[in-house]
Amino acid sequence: MQIPVALHQTKYEVFRWRYHASLAWKITLALLMAGLTGLLAQVRFVLPFTPVPITGQTFAVLLAGVLLGRKWGGISLAIYAALGIAGVPWFNGGSSGLSATAGYLIGFVLAALLLGYVTDDNPKFRSFGAMFGLMLFASLVLVYIPGLLWLGFWLNMVKGSTTGILTVVSLGALPFIAGDTLKAGLAAATARIITPKGSFTDK
Repeated sequence: MQIPVALHQTKYEVFRWRYHASLAWKITLALLMAGLTGLLAQVRFVLPFTPVPITGQTFAVLLAGVLLGRKWGGISLAIYAALGIAGVPWFNGGSSGLSATAGYLIGFVLAALLLGYVTDDNPKFRSFGAMFGLMLFASLVLVYIPGLLWLGFWLNMVKGSTTGILTVVSLGALPFIAGDTLKAGLAAATARIITPKGSFTDK
């Protein structure tokens, strides 16, 4: 009986420390999360029919808001996006700069912000079912919409092709739904294990 109690208390203390941490610590954690996202972006599978690869970075994106909370999960992904666009080679395959997948970066920030704001102050959203639903929405809606909009722009304006919405969806969404659902499930299970059940935002 003592081990579960000690484990719960440890999780509570860690998340409470994170919530009340100094600005310097929060920036440090955001940079570490950006680095983890860049590391998982190198886990990729290239599909020959689309410029969008399957990567592991979505797993980090879905956990960023839960781990860092509120705005700091979003800030960590904004750092990841900004530094990658500026030239840090930590996008998929060691790439950097703007590409066909740049719109998904906006979605990453939105997804992390949503998950951080919802889960920080609402312990009821830390169950597996609630977390999975939130992460699935974040992944399949908040990430996909800006990703598809930019992909359509990139294909039509940058590559000079005439690409309709159905083709864009078939290139930038349909091949990834099953994998992103699996990653949302794994991220939700991970989040459920590491987060405390009760509130840690008390003063």
